[in-house]
Amino acid sequence: MAKKEKSEYIIQAVSHALDLLEQFHGDVDELGVTELSKRLKLHKNNVFRLLATLESRGYIEQNKATENYRLGLNALELGQTFIKQMGLLRQAKPILEDIVNECNETAYVAIFKEGYIVYLDVVETNLTVRVVSRVGSRLPAHCTASGKVHLAYMSDEEIDSVLPNRELKAYTPTTYTDREVLKKDLKQIAEQGYSIDNEELDPGVRCLAAPIRDYTRRIVGAVSISGPSMRFSDERIEKELVPLVLRAGEDLSTRLGFHK
Repeated sequence: MAKKEKSEYIIQAVSHALDLLEQFHGDVDELGVTELSKRLKLHKNNVFRLLATLESRGYIEQNKATENYRLGLNALELGQTFIKQMGLLRQAKPILEDIVNECNETAYVAIFKEGYIVYLDVVETNLTVRVVSRVGSRLPAHCTASGKVHLAYMSDEEIDSVLPNRELKAYTPTTYTDREVLKKDLKQIAEQGYSIDNEELDPGVRCLAAPIRDYTRRIVGAVSISGPSMRFSDERIEKELVPLVLRAGEDLSTRLGFHK
């Protein structure tokens, strides 16, 4: 007998349930049955049955005040389990702590997923003025330091695949919206080994990042330092923060088995 493709074993109801869960991302906190029905292109009765099943298992809960639905506690616990099990995070934590001890700015570790950057862990500065933690958030790759450091080592074809829209979305006046201009910046990033987000996502916030590689030499993440622009002068970035983030990226890569 010919071996079946894995796609032939897919259970449609399970696929729909996962599609439903994936609607709750970014700034989306709650959704109603009608909105979910439109997004999933499913009948309301089917959506309600999916919600009832997920709610019974703790992955979805209903806000009694609005009657809308949101992610449940089990979804959080599952995500936390994934994060704890990742070797990258086990190795990254002490390095993030070292960064903060040296420069007293917020340090992150992030991964690249489907054109976005996902921040997995953070160690925050103790200074009053700081960048708000975005652990678990999906942020656009073309205007974040961690995103650009991933894009910099991709081919033009790969970049066009993960950034399909011709015009890139502008978040601030300094966001790269022309992909050819972005590619020039990415070329420089690849040459120097680190990237800088110069208020490209958030006004008043600068960030720099270095790649993390594993034993296969593949980039598996990025380590970054973020803070308010008033503390991230060009001179401080060049003399203090760039050497620090490069060393952190190299140390973490070495821990994951990377050798030059």
